Amino acid sequence: MMPKLKSRMHAWVAGAVVALAAGAPFVTPASAQTKEPIKIGFSMAQTGPLGPNGQQALLGMKIWEEETNAKGGLLGRPVQLVYYDDQSNPSTVPGIYTKLLDVDKVDLVLGGYATNMVAPAMPVVIQRKKTFVSLFALDANAEFHYPKYFSVIPTGPKTKESFTEGVFQVASQQNPKPKTVALAAEDAEFSRNACIGARDNAKTFGVNIVYDKSFPPGTADFSPIVRALQAANADIVIICTYPLSSVGIVQAINEANYKPKIIGGAMVGLQATVFKNKLGSKLNGIVNYETWVPSDKMMAPAEAFFKKYQERAAAAKVDPLGYYLGGWGYVYVNMLGEAVTAAKSLDDDKIAAALRKGTHKTIMGDWSYGPNGEWTKSGMMQVQYHGIKEGAGLETWRGMSYQTVLTPASLATGKVIYPYEKAK
Repeated sequence: MMPKLKSRMHAWVAGAVVALAAGAPFVTPASAQTKEPIKIGFSMAQTGPLGPNGQQALLGMKIWEEETNAKGGLLGRPVQLVYYDDQSNPSTVPGIYTKLLDVDKVDLVLGGYATNMVAPAMPVVIQRKKTFVSLFALDANAEFHYPKYFSVIPTGPKTKESFTEGVFQVASQQNPKPKTVALAAEDAEFSRNACIGARDNAKTFGVNIVYDKSFPPGTADFSPIVRALQAANADIVIICTYPLSSVGIVQAINEANYKPKIIGGAMVGLQATVFKNKLGSKLNGIVNYETWVPSDKMMAPAEAFFKKYQERAAAAKVDPLGYYLGGWGYVYVNMLGEAVTAAKSLDDDKIAAALRKGTHKTIMGDWSYGPNGEWTKSGMMQVQYHGIKEGAGLETWRGMSYQTVLTPASLATGKVIYPYEKAK
């Protein structure tokens, strides 16, 4: 085993008295077929800060499971999802995957949701030589270069830069062009990676970094961070955060009446209905990444899925729209299923070979794979929130009236409201 891989494994496993105190895995019922099911194992956040998004993904996966079994399964066998709640806690992940492979004897594995949950699974998966498809993990294979890793996140080849590149593109089109940028990042795997990309983008676009600091996960009071950003007086402010910090930052900038020219970038969580409901009009003016929006162009191939998802969401007590991860949860397990069919086998090498070939056509878009299992072309967007009224609810979030796609040009639905305070 490579020294780096070994050290990473020891680091993660050391803290992993796995939260399997929750007990048995969640096993969804297979169809009434007599053959032994093909077991697909994974961790998925159902509680903790990542829970609202992980719940969406899981419902999408369950819809795929039911549809697949109704059609006769894979390779003539039913499929069965076997999963554990990782509680949004990276230390639980290595033990979960060890149990899935050694105790539950799953045939295939998938990654959980988010960089912080996928990265600690990598050493276990690599040691077992399993094909591994991850969900919204940012550059998780950068250190490992594992040939059987495949990412489902539309970052493209410039993984780290993709989350904030659109912000710098929009800023560069303004007159006069913004000259300075401040970077604030949560000290976590995803946000560190996104902030590395923001630094690279600042250099590419000729913007001077005047503030660049991180803060610990679990921060409760964001007012000192916002005061420090105000003191730096940058034109552009890039925030790289996970959901609870994203919400806290947005609240703090509103309370401080802070008005840089552009603010946002890589804030996870603002895409979920629960956080949109919490923040409402405080979102106005924020420019932030998106991976999919319900524009006419993007909804067309996905309409039937979202109709089914939304009909079931209330009973499942999950995000009522599912736009952020419901559809992506469906397509990442579906892509694995299509690879199994193409390979005509459960052999991981053959499945990986099938995933490397050609273009994957899905309800969320089409892509192919390049080095390190990342997409050959980016599908990341930057949107700006605007015109949100107090009391805005589900019907607002269902459509496009409150958000404008700014980049890329091929998907743009309008122009930026600039500077930020004009959208307040």
